[in-house]
Amino acid sequence: MNLMSESPAMNGGKENNTSEMLHFASSTFAEYLTDIVHNWSKVLTALAFTLVPAFFILDYFLVPRQLLPVVGLYRCVSTALLLIQYFVLRKSKPGHLTYLHGYLVSLNVGLSISLMTVDLGGFNSSYYAGLNLVLIGVNLLLPWKAGHSAANTFLVVFMYVLSNVIAGKPYDPVILTNNLFFLLATAVIAVSINQVKYRLVRQEFSLMVQLKKARDALWGEMELAKRIQTALLPSPKGIRGYEMAAVMYPAAEVGGDCYDIIAAPSGEIWLAVGDVSGHGVDSGLIMMMAQTSVRTMVGSCVQCPPSKMLESVNMALRENINRLGADHYMSLVLVRLGKRNFTFAGKHQDIILYRAARKEIEIVPTTGTWLGIADDIRGFLDDRTVELQPQDIMLLFSDGITEAADAEGEMFGQERLQGLLAQHAALPVDQIISTIMDEVRSFCAEQTDDMSIVVARKTQED
Repeated sequence: MNLMSESPAMNGGKENNTSEMLHFASSTFAEYLTDIVHNWSKVLTALAFTLVPAFFILDYFLVPRQLLPVVGLYRCVSTALLLIQYFVLRKSKPGHLTYLHGYLVSLNVGLSISLMTVDLGGFNSSYYAGLNLVLIGVNLLLPWKAGHSAANTFLVVFMYVLSNVIAGKPYDPVILTNNLFFLLATAVIAVSINQVKYRLVRQEFSLMVQLKKARDALWGEMELAKRIQTALLPSPKGIRGYEMAAVMYPAAEVGGDCYDIIAAPSGEIWLAVGDVSGHGVDSGLIMMMAQTSVRTMVGSCVQCPPSKMLESVNMALRENINRLGADHYMSLVLVRLGKRNFTFAGKHQDIILYRAARKEIEIVPTTGTWLGIADDIRGFLDDRTVELQPQDIMLLFSDGITEAADAEGEMFGQERLQGLLAQHAALPVDQIISTIMDEVRSFCAEQTDDMSIVVARKTQED
């Protein structure tokens, strides 16, 4: 007897102590913020190289004709530098120099506007208002600290004052006071809003860290549930007269498929394959309930027909599903293997037989009803006995195999499964299963349902 039982392993997480978590959160927040600043710097430069030349339309109506070439030159140079900066941002990755891009935009656009004010009347020029747009655009788009926002603001105002002081043009102190008042008021508002935004970003990151910790804790519990489920997968030895193999691949961390191979103390050999509706923790829990109920009945009811077993399993399952408040049911076929035949009952997928003497596939439909949908299913289940000859193969499976779909939505289908069994029937049963699963995995685009297969070959008559 050769038995193969396997399922995908889950990656376990490592616990960190408090100091390590704080260090992780601190360093990761810096990287998180830098990445945001880098991405928004690209938006900022794109916005700037679009608006700077667009404002030449306003220049055309407000600027004296003799100064239009000079103003146009300022805007062309500024736009060219912004385009270069944008492509540098596109090609570079976030790093410790990322924050310089905000200063570069302010230096570039702020200096060009300051030079325009010099040519258009110095401190008396109303073109200083463009600097307010620079303060708002840079400081509100970039979620950096208030210190960066304040320093950036000082840089813009300093360039404005310095360029006009060097030019030395006469001005009205009242107009200068008015200009500086509005610039500084804009700066105070921008810095204040920027500080609030920075705190919100930091709070968002803190919530993300907490969510990650909660997810890791939940993942640990899911891993435990997975181990419990895996521990219930059968690994019997000494089953005379049959070569067996089985496999189950859950779609979620915990699967809703169920299979079992039971060698009862009475000498009876039982196979069970079922599928709980849906998948996940609740489906896995119902699956384990059904598996436990089947084993209990096999151990306590000698020579009971499969239909009688399923009636009792349904009663226990129905009660437990009601207690859970769940809305699930399951298909289950229960097979008792004999020396020259097998007897089964229950509604599930067809049983596929390979008749070795004729080298043909035979389909045995399952009939009856699902478990868990009614309190009493007596009268809905029939026992059926099918003959088995040496080297005949029985294949039980869940619909996750036949309903696996490719990228275009085409299903794997039962015909492909039957063909694979016929083609590889001469192989050991574990290799039959591995070959089938390789074909299914190659076919399907993504696993969306649990997949289970049990293969039993009749090897001899006792």
